[in-house]
Amino acid sequence: MKTLASDKHRDVQAYVTGYGLAVALTGAAFAAVRWQTFAASTTLAVVLGLALVQLVVRFRFFLHVNLSRSSRDNLWLILFSVLIIALMVSGTLVILFNLRQRMM
Repeated sequence: MKTLASDKHRDVQAYVTGYGLAVALTGAAFAAVRWQTFAASTTLAVVLGLALVQLVVRFRFFLHVNLSRSSRDNLWLILFSVLIIALMVSGTLVILFNLRQRMM
């Protein structure tokens, strides 16, 4: 039988783990940029890869979105929101670049 204390302990443990991973990934990204050990394009790829891992960590540990059956609706909602925002931003950029081209 699950108790309220064990659920709270599990949630706190998940938050602490997520926080530790988030800090480590952020530090790794800053270190990759600060100490330029790779070429610029490789550093950009490393930072983008760390950003994607950071996104997964935040979804899993802070938003509690995983691939279980109960969380799939939330995941679909987040993905749909990202799609709508990407369409709005890309449409705005197309319009702005078209106007810029016509002005030149």
